[in-house]
Amino acid sequence: MNYLDNCITDLFHLGLKKDEILLFLIKHGYYLSRSSLKRHLKRLHLYRRKNFTSINDVISFLESQLLGSGRLHGYKWMHLKCLHSGIIITQETVRLLLNIIDPHGVSLRRKRKLNSRQYFNKGPNFLWHMDGYDKLKPYGICISGCIDGYSRKVLWLKASSTNNDPKVIAGYYIENVRYLKGFPRTVRADMGTENGYVEDIQIYFHETAAVNQITDAYTVPPFIYGTSQNNQRIESWWSILRKHCGQYWMNLFSRLKDDGLFTGNIVDKSILQFCFMDIIQEELNNVVLEWNMHLIRKNRHSNCPSGRPDVIFNFPQIHNSRDHLIVVEEEHLQICEEECVFLDCPCSNNDVHDLCKIVLDELGSDKPTDPFYALNLYKELRDEILTLL
Repeated sequence: MNYLDNCITDLFHLGLKKDEILLFLIKHGYYLSRSSLKRHLKRLHLYRRKNFTSINDVISFLESQLLGSGRLHGYKWMHLKCLHSGIIITQETVRLLLNIIDPHGVSLRRKRKLNSRQYFNKGPNFLWHMDGYDKLKPYGICISGCIDGYSRKVLWLKASSTNNDPKVIAGYYIENVRYLKGFPRTVRADMGTENGYVEDIQIYFHETAAVNQITDAYTVPPFIYGTSQNNQRIESWWSILRKHCGQYWMNLFSRLKDDGLFTGNIVDKSILQFCFMDIIQEELNNVVLEWNMHLIRKNRHSNCPSGRPDVIFNFPQIHNSRDHLIVVEEEHLQICEEECVFLDCPCSNNDVHDLCKIVLDELGSDKPTDPFYALNLYKELRDEILTLL
């Protein structure tokens, strides 16, 4: 399979419509007509309304998802997960199957929310919203995230041993700036020392940017501090994260604590980080991918467009907007990178991390890839290490 076929297959399995696939192919340098794309899809046997996956396979997939944080997901999100996994099924079939397999979970999710107050944003990269998620912090799992205010695209979502170190937070920011090859007009964050380096870098980038890059008369400061209520884009998104996986991990770790297997000291936190950090990060990556490719419905109370966050972010002209990204020079980017910290160890304590690796080798085990294996490994490592200390 050549690169074009891989691109088409990947975009198809993200649940994109044909016109959306064509837009992303243009970004990859492929200019296809709609009829040509249809021929490619037919040749690759990629269909939405035929060649459905067998019901037994779909049920097996849904049941495997319901064993973990998937039990928190509604049928639309679960349908998206099916598409991302290469399963061809209708949304209605997923809804009916979930009603049969998980009737209790379906009843719990049948709730409605009040409309939030109006929000206005000029376009992609005009305003980024940064914040930390602290619900798992008592267990040593610190999450930091950022969302583009206009498109609602999640730009990064990172789990690590800290979300208070300003150099680490700046590292997340600078990685995204390098990937996009530019920085936003402004960043909004809560009051806190952890955001100080990002503020300094934003100001530095604005001072060194070419004057002609900022063309409109609407001026905003490079960085805005405010209360959580004013940082509504990211604050409200944390409820999405909690619903889709956060609550699952909160319940799992709370049970450890209730069973007397987690005291909150540095040793327990480091062992838990060693066992669970990679799994949680992988799940965060999946949540980001699924969120950025899901459809945001039209809302008459919102001034921001409906559609898929990734499509809105990459193709603002569809919604009569434009990208507000400001290009950054490589030399300025490198100067700021030297002031950042890029974590490569999941644990708060390096000594405990090294002990975990030694005991893991002695047990002849690999790093866990699922919560149940990670839970058992945590208990084994904790018993072994506590006898050594």
